Amino acid sequence: MYQLLWIFFLYAFLGWCTEVSYAALRTGKFVNRGFLNGPVCPIYGCGVVVVLVGLTPLKGNFVLLFLGSVVLTSVLELATGFVLEKLFRQRWWDYSDKPFNLGGYICLEFSIMWGFACLFVVDILHPSIEFFIRLIPHTLGWVLLGLFSAAMAVDLAATVRTIAKLNRQLDQIDQLARRLKTASNEFGENLADRVLEAAERSADWKEDWEAAAEEWSQRRAEFQVQLAQRKERLEGELAQKREQMEDELRQHAQEQAVRLQEGHDKARAELDAWREKLQTQLDSRVFGQRRLTQDALHPPPPGHGAAAPPHGAPRPLQKKMNCNFHYAVIPCR
Repeated sequence: MYQLLWIFFLYAFLGWCTEVSYAALRTGKFVNRGFLNGPVCPIYGCGVVVVLVGLTPLKGNFVLLFLGSVVLTSVLELATGFVLEKLFRQRWWDYSDKPFNLGGYICLEFSIMWGFACLFVVDILHPSIEFFIRLIPHTLGWVLLGLFSAAMAVDLAATVRTIAKLNRQLDQIDQLARRLKTASNEFGENLADRVLEAAERSADWKEDWEAAAEEWSQRRAEFQVQLAQRKERLEGELAQKREQMEDELRQHAQEQAVRLQEGHDKARAELDAWREKLQTQLDSRVFGQRRLTQDALHPPPPGHGAAAPPHGAPRPLQKKMNCNFHYAVIPCR
């Protein structure tokens, strides 16, 4: 009994150290993986005690020791995980993501690991543990075992109380969750009914919208046809109006040209008549001037006609004739 208690406490502590080291390597931080608050994992202590008691006779047979270790540790891990979950509604490990697992409590990978770990404990580690236990004085050993047992009992009681209190709170939470679920279901049913009604209305609205869209498309096509016809009619009217205006402008230009030609001909005729009249006047005046010139150059003999001017008197007629002569000669040129 004395040796089994020491084996239990020592391997419980070593198991706790192993779990903390494994968690630190995986998460990069300290995680207390023990069931209790203290630095112990009772399942490791119980497991080693069961293996040593049940499999020590198979120590010389490597294969049987390995298979027996796999079976015993798997059964112990399965039972412990199941009981802890049912009592405290909490899982301390979960292998659900591992292949070949049973309810998440055990899996093939870790069962094989426990088998090799038991081989290491039985053949290599446990002789050193036995030697360490024999070094402890018997009386001191019982005292230490008493202290360890009392500390574990207090820790176990506190843990159970905490977990029980937590379970009561979890019960309240479960009740609240059930109420919330009931309310959620009622709300979901109402929502589903409204959604179905809305879907039906949406289907009706979709049909109406499709009909309206089709009607609008027809009206749009008719409007485009009317617009094209009106555009064609307006273009025809515009072309006709343009031709009419071009004809009017052409006719007006012709009339203006006729009027201008008539005005030009009339002005030319008047100019020619005025020129003829002027020429006639000039010719008559020139004729008269020539006659006067001839009379001046060939005056009648004295006593024939008017009396001769006295000697030394001026001859105005000759001077006048000279002036008229020059006047008459210039137009003739």
